[in-house]
Amino acid sequence: MRWALVKVCVAVTAMVVVAFAVPLGLVIREMARDRAFSNAEREAAAIAPALSITTDRDELERVVASAGSDAGMAVHIPAGDGAGATDIGRRRAAAEDIEATRRLGRASTTEVSGGSTLLQPVALSSGEIAVVEVYVPEAEVTNGVGTAWAVLAGVGVALIVGSVAVADRLGVRMVQPAKRLVESAHELGEGQLGARVPEEGPAELRLAAVAFNSMADQVVQLLANERELAADLSHRLRTPLTVLRLNAASLGDGPAAEQTRAAVAQLEREVDTIIRTARDAKPQTAAPGAGAGCDAAEVVRERMDFWSALAEDEGRKVRVAGVDRPVRIPVARADLVAALDALLGNVFRHTAEGTAFAVDVHNGEDAVIVLVSDSGPGIADPESAMARGRGSGSDGSTGLGLDIVRRLAEATGGDVRIGRSVLGGTEVRIWIQLDGREPVRRGHRGSVRRRRPGKLVSTFNRPRSLP
Repeated sequence: MRWALVKVCVAVTAMVVVAFAVPLGLVIREMARDRAFSNAEREAAAIAPALSITTDRDELERVVASAGSDAGMAVHIPAGDGAGATDIGRRRAAAEDIEATRRLGRASTTEVSGGSTLLQPVALSSGEIAVVEVYVPEAEVTNGVGTAWAVLAGVGVALIVGSVAVADRLGVRMVQPAKRLVESAHELGEGQLGARVPEEGPAELRLAAVAFNSMADQVVQLLANERELAADLSHRLRTPLTVLRLNAASLGDGPAAEQTRAAVAQLEREVDTIIRTARDAKPQTAAPGAGAGCDAAEVVRERMDFWSALAEDEGRKVRVAGVDRPVRIPVARADLVAALDALLGNVFRHTAEGTAFAVDVHNGEDAVIVLVSDSGPGIADPESAMARGRGSGSDGSTGLGLDIVRRLAEATGGDVRIGRSVLGGTEVRIWIQLDGREPVRRGHRGSVRRRRPGKLVSTFNRPRSLP
């Protein structure tokens, strides 16, 4: 905006300077020409009294010499009373021009080599018409014109420079508040809820700053209300959780009882985490610092051990691959656990008993891919399934599970894609960036293009087999 304003001012000022300087320069040139020919007319008028008295050559030569213009003046006397034509001084004009002036009886100018001449007719005592020729050099016609044009050019340049300076100051006055508005918007988007904009600058930008600050205050208030609501709702879950814990304690021994008690304990921990996070006004998923993260292979093994017991009860075949060695990812352990539980819970919730499923972990140089696939009916509309809060329309479906997975992947610069697995059902691919860069360019649905030679390449349509 700043440079655009400067360019506009330069263009407008240049047009104004040209509109005034060019006509003024032409007027100055005409004034210089008129001044030169006015001087020539005065010189010619100084000879007229002598011509009206005498036509003697010697007398006229003395008069011309006394006028100091003998080098640039000539007198042409026509023949008459038995005397021949007389020419005093150097003639520069053509004879035809001299005769035309004598015949018409009025002054005229004609172009000659090196300048112009003024031809002034003068009546003699004999009734004849003599012609006084005054030479006007070109240098005299243009005397002072160059200097005047240089002054006009200097004034024009000064006006343009001044307009640039004024436009730059105006641009700074407009751009600085706009920059502060942009910076504050970025800060607010990054979670700095205290970001505000000084209400200064032009009236429009002041109004924008007032609106931004009001919006930021409302965002802070809404987030505070949301945190309080989340804490209150989570706190209300303590009573039914207590009942569940007491009932689970009375189940006795056995794998099912132990899994139930472990699930209740984990649910209590999650509720406590939600309450503490809401009260402390901290985000539930934060970017990990140096050395933070977890071992994806260990987490997958742990969660598959948890879900395998239920899979065995329902007659589901299970396969796990890629977890035989550590796979470090920049994701908090609790977040990865929540994402895997959401995907595996969807498998048990939305597919019939006996439906096989698999979890694969692929470790690359700059990304890790976690694939969760099943042999169920699949997802008819993957885009709607990824939309937060829509769900599948069945009981117990809120649509938040896939959104949890998406936010986990996008926090690292990756993404989540849903496609068709070779098992015949759904395949959810979680792409987790290891270097925190922007997501790589994707190809057609269900595939990822190679970022550079030697890097990880994944595709949904890979041969798989269940045990």
